Amino acid sequence: MKRRQFLSTALLGASGLLSSCGGGDDTGTPLPDGTLPEGAPLRALDVLPNESAVAGEFRATLTAAPGPASVVSGRTTDLFLYNGMSPGPQIDLREGQHVRIRLDNQLSDDTTIHWHGLPVPPDQDGNPMDPVAAGTSRLYEYELPTGSAGTYWYHPHPHDKTATQVIRGLAAPLIVRANDDPLAHLPEVTLFITGLRLDSASAISPDDAVDWNVGRQREVLMVNGGRMPVHTVTPGTSQRWRIVNATAARHFRLALDGHTLTLVGTDGGLLEAPIANLPEILVGPAQRVEVVVNVNSTPGASFVLRALKFEADFLGQGSYADESLLTLATSTAPAVAPSPLPATLRALPDLGDPSAQQRVVLSAVQGMCTRNGSTIAFLINGEIFDPARVDLVTTVGRVELWEIVNNTGMAHPFHIHGTQFQLVSRKISNVVTPAPYLAWIDTVVVPSHQTATIKVQQLQPGKRMFHCHILEHEDACMMAILEVRPA
Repeated sequence: MKRRQFLSTALLGASGLLSSCGGGDDTGTPLPDGTLPEGAPLRALDVLPNESAVAGEFRATLTAAPGPASVVSGRTTDLFLYNGMSPGPQIDLREGQHVRIRLDNQLSDDTTIHWHGLPVPPDQDGNPMDPVAAGTSRLYEYELPTGSAGTYWYHPHPHDKTATQVIRGLAAPLIVRANDDPLAHLPEVTLFITGLRLDSASAISPDDAVDWNVGRQREVLMVNGGRMPVHTVTPGTSQRWRIVNATAARHFRLALDGHTLTLVGTDGGLLEAPIANLPEILVGPAQRVEVVVNVNSTPGASFVLRALKFEADFLGQGSYADESLLTLATSTAPAVAPSPLPATLRALPDLGDPSAQQRVVLSAVQGMCTRNGSTIAFLINGEIFDPARVDLVTTVGRVELWEIVNNTGMAHPFHIHGTQFQLVSRKISNVVTPAPYLAWIDTVVVPSHQTATIKVQQLQPGKRMFHCHILEHEDACMMAILEVRPA
């Protein structure tokens, strides 16, 4: 496999509420033309204020509550909101900070906050076994270690209800910054990508049987709460884009017309060195990438950021098409020179030799987990998720090699809580291809009938989740528990 091909497979809070989207009713019939505005300026995401005056501490409150939004002109759509916004406010943190964030649950159901990708203690991770009941609050508290700088996000993780709460608006980005960031000189943009599907009454369309089988279908992609927003910049500018795939089930190959992309970071932060001249980058559900874009020097030009389809068919039940995400427009100002990038971004040591192995097999069956109307169930190691059962055991500090074997007919984004891991290789048939570069990731896309081998280490004792990050799959059966025991 060529290196470029391997890279393709390896790899919204604004100043108000959502204001534009697309969608259709439960049969896929689109809403009438003219009701789906698009092309507004790209919104800058609101940032959650730090309420603490203590140096080295971040303190804030997030309120999860239902609320109305003007999604389609002249109509009201009921969403779930963080602090009155969807997407919720971006959280900006720094390495070394002590974080104290209170969740006030004003929903009518249990919820949690999962700090996706962060190395927080198990009892602060917002996992499904630790629900926050409706009408109650809880404090999440943790320290951010040195080396944790990167692009993350936060979202609910209650058992059986994650998909319902996320597709109704509960999700937002979280950035951890380093004091020695080698790219701090670049203008920075967060692109938080979500999906939205409305019925003919402009309400959020609930998941149907096909969605529960293969992941949510017929969503229109949104960026920072807007449909096809316009991002206008000075021609020639170099920008750092932090891109978050917060959709329920959508894999896409990111490509920007008239440009190549320079990959500088993945889920867990910066790479060792930039990887330039990439025509596209695969971003699966829950994954993040950091890219540097050297904008075309032509004034008054427009270029489209596209989400190219990854798989054409999902077991004969669903499909995705190419979709436009955003328009990059150059102003009429004189062009500027692009900013040079350092040859080295940071040291990124290999985890070292593994002393144990684990095997995770993803399989599909019929006649199980059918409570949501699905006909296909996806399992981990042949088991339906049971919150009272421990599925795998490890010890603190032990470096392990995990083989993730996908025996199903579709790709699954595989996520482990509480740590970042390193992709070692992929196997297609009997051909093993080493990972083309070293990177920290917490979610790996495992295509149909392929095996991904990762190197992973847990540093805190307790129970951790691992699961498919197609939200409908994790809510049904495709989740398991790793118990991390003291060394």
